[in-house]
Amino acid sequence: MRKLLCTIVLFFVVVIFNSCSSDSAEANTNETTSAKLVTDYTYNDTELEVLQLINKYRVSIGLNTLQRVNHISFKSEEHDVYMIENNVVNHNDFVARSENIIAVLGATKVGENIAYNYQTADAVLKAWLESPSHKQNIEGDYTHFGIAVKIDAETGKKYYTNIFAKI
Repeated sequence: MRKLLCTIVLFFVVVIFNSCSSDSAEANTNETTSAKLVTDYTYNDTELEVLQLINKYRVSIGLNTLQRVNHISFKSEEHDVYMIENNVVNHNDFVARSENIIAVLGATKVGENIAYNYQTADAVLKAWLESPSHKQNIEGDYTHFGIAVKIDAETGKKYYTNIFAKI
């Protein structure tokens, strides 16, 4: 009963803050799932540049670098595809993504930044750092991260999903 109540409360919190562009969740150690680890992911130049810029920024303020994880980037890509297919920019299904990362990778904390229509890695990082909730994720107590940057073939606009995890 307690597990169900926690899940319901987490769901409503996510729904209430759905319009945000930054989100985070902590592990529920009682959750179990049979998710599969994704080990293959091919990074494009923009994705690699954003990851590099985030780590460069973290080091400049005395924080640890984050390790890139293909599974997290795959989950990020799934969300970019969802946003493009549905013509939305949101955190829908963040709880499912975070629960998957918690179950598959053993994460204890997961956060997410999304963005839309920034042309360069520098521009998206600058925007995230100017937003307190995004900056909080970038500067957060995380150890790993992943990213996907996908272009909508119809509009040419870029969609970004950047997920952070403490493993």
